[in-house]
Amino acid sequence: MDKEFSLQAVPQSHRNGFFKMFVVMLGFTFFSASMLSGGELGLGLSMQEIIWIVLLGNLILGLYTGGLAYIAAKTGLSTHLLARYAFGEKGSYLVSFLLGATQVGWFGVGLAMFAVPVHKVTGINMLTLIIIAGIMMTFSAFFGMKALAILSFIAVPAIAILGSTSVGIAINDLGGMTELFAYQPDASATLGLATALTICVGSFASGGTLTPDFARFAKTKKTAVITTLIAFFIGNSLMFLFGAVGAISTGLGDISEVMIVQGLIVPAIIVLGLNIWTTNDNSLYASGLGFSNITKIKKSKVVIFNEIVGTIFAMWLYNNFVDWLTLLGGALPPIGAILLADFFLLNRGNYQPIEKMTFQVVRWPAIIAWTGGFASAQWLPGIPPLNGIISATVLYIGLTFIVEKVMKTDKVRLQSAGVKNSH
Repeated sequence: MDKEFSLQAVPQSHRNGFFKMFVVMLGFTFFSASMLSGGELGLGLSMQEIIWIVLLGNLILGLYTGGLAYIAAKTGLSTHLLARYAFGEKGSYLVSFLLGATQVGWFGVGLAMFAVPVHKVTGINMLTLIIIAGIMMTFSAFFGMKALAILSFIAVPAIAILGSTSVGIAINDLGGMTELFAYQPDASATLGLATALTICVGSFASGGTLTPDFARFAKTKKTAVITTLIAFFIGNSLMFLFGAVGAISTGLGDISEVMIVQGLIVPAIIVLGLNIWTTNDNSLYASGLGFSNITKIKKSKVVIFNEIVGTIFAMWLYNNFVDWLTLLGGALPPIGAILLADFFLLNRGNYQPIEKMTFQVVRWPAIIAWTGGFASAQWLPGIPPLNGIISATVLYIGLTFIVEKVMKTDKVRLQSAGVKNSH
């Protein structure tokens, strides 16, 4: 039996209550890369602007992921299986490939985020560190949700304590809260608000779109939605603030460099290592589900292949971090928007059980809507993730109605032709 239910709905007998889901979802959002993104904001915005951007970004992410969590808990299905309803059986492979590939990418970023500070302090070869860390993280991802819950239970309090200690040192070094809020970024480094919001939303657009992979294990829809919303408003907001305050105090955007300056490097290596481990486990787990949907191979076997690919590209992804976020901010939110529109608007909050469904091979309205959403995020003025979500939703609903109307007209025409022929 596939205990991770890669290709079927999670039965109620394997669902989890509030506390276990809350720990897993917090571990999911306590994401070290968000501290790097927070550092980017800290170097380019005032503290007041950072707070507003983080709150607005996490409101967008919370609504987006909360809707996906609701669908997952109601159906028991992963993102990849839900995609079959909107995109079709083979059309869902596009979704699985995009999301699976980006999660392999995040795994690589996480490995490098661990290896870089450890290399600076110990001098151990970077490649050796990346390979060893990759093997250890793959080992626990192989065992699925139970391992994720145990790791998160240890890592979440540890990162909260370390981050709070770092913020306390940073505020003290600045001369108090008044100085923190008086800070103004260097004119040459100032970020536009649209760019800042893109960094905030883009940092978790990929992970957020995969919320159903974890929320499907919730016993109730209420548990899934509430744990997801709290996790984003607490977990993701804290990660951004830890990174931003450290950057304001030291002028360094990389949280590991901030903690070296603050004399916290030994606890930082241990705690950031644990934190990256939980996130990377989530990434490998989710990417395994994605490629399982395409290949029909068990998730646990796919995980090992994904780890090898993520390890190979680790340093390249780490060195192109902001470009990577911008790409994710455009490519992935349209997928979630189409899933939400299909379930809530076109199917009025109800899907037939997956085992009773005969899916279309490809549903072209979804493919075209995703392409349009991605293009809107890349080239229209404004906030790219929001452009992608709105454009994909409008295109998907509009195209679906047009296709249904044409099919209905053709059906009527064929029926009337049949009647004429019978005479």
